[in-house]
Amino acid sequence: MSIRSLIVGYGSVSAVHVEALRRMDEARLVGVCDVDPERRRAAERDLGVPTAGRIEDALADWAPDVVHVTTPHDQHEPVILAALAAGCEVLTEKPLSSTLEGARRIIAAARNAAEGPSARVPRVGVCFQNRYNRSAQVMKQTIDSGEFGAVTGAVATVAWHRPPEYYTEKPWRGTWAGSGGGLLINQAIHTIDLLQWMLGPVASVRGRVGTDALQGVIEVEDTAALTLTHESGVRSVLMATNAAPTNLPVTMDVVMERGHLRSGVELVVSGEGVPDRVIKERLPSDRAKSYWGASHTELIRDFYSGFSSGEKFWIDPREALASLQILKAAYDGPGGFSDRPGRECDRENPYIP
Repeated sequence: MSIRSLIVGYGSVSAVHVEALRRMDEARLVGVCDVDPERRRAAERDLGVPTAGRIEDALADWAPDVVHVTTPHDQHEPVILAALAAGCEVLTEKPLSSTLEGARRIIAAARNAAEGPSARVPRVGVCFQNRYNRSAQVMKQTIDSGEFGAVTGAVATVAWHRPPEYYTEKPWRGTWAGSGGGLLINQAIHTIDLLQWMLGPVASVRGRVGTDALQGVIEVEDTAALTLTHESGVRSVLMATNAAPTNLPVTMDVVMERGHLRSGVELVVSGEGVPDRVIKERLPSDRAKSYWGASHTELIRDFYSGFSSGEKFWIDPREALASLQILKAAYDGPGGFSDRPGRECDRENPYIP
């Protein structure tokens, strides 16, 4: 069976989706949708497929089975809702939405689609591809096994570099309206997701966010320090910045009663009474930026393997909501951007102190 695929948003990250689709015999790219005429021309030249400027036209003309959403953050919601209304399955880049309200509307639409009369329920998947990293998989399995006792805490760092040009060439990245935030929602969200996935749901968020290096260039944050208290009572700490001199490896240390997991370039598993184990990561492809990792293809392949199964994808909108709630709590809580335009002061968010 050939699964008809549509990509909406022909930008940087769409390249890894194109590469993944080309590696799967069951997938066929039928078109690209983008509001920008220049990017449409680039897609026609690069991929040899037709293009459209409106999602409604693309859905009507090509009847895709799966819609890949690789647009700026604020455009995720309307594209996802249109695709679900057309009965398509959706695989979207993170975040689920630029706002909590938008995320909840997507969750409601996905639920309504699942309860509709169609024999095939359209699934929605969210690209938290770092869960497919070898290191993340082994860390999760080790924690869940209890081999080294209970987790006593964790620390993660994201030290990357984003120059002013990164934001000026695509201005949506540096705005509340376009991105929904800065460093936390655009870069560190993957690490936030891993912390809550591995250590369990978060009960409270404390921390500070600020614009330390790019004042006058962006209105969002480039630096953050968060302390997450998980429902188990264990704490994890995230330190993140876009002001590092280069893109350094993301690190995560999980400390257990009788062991220690340390991931970076590779994962080292240390425990009492056993030799250290070292797990190497996959190497990213030439089309992927090194700091993206190499697991997009694994996630996309897994999503496609469940097509027509009737079973929801395991990283669905409800699963993706948790990381968005955590980072929005950091913006709205003490030390956050309490005076930012369009502040979401969402009292349904359980993480706001």
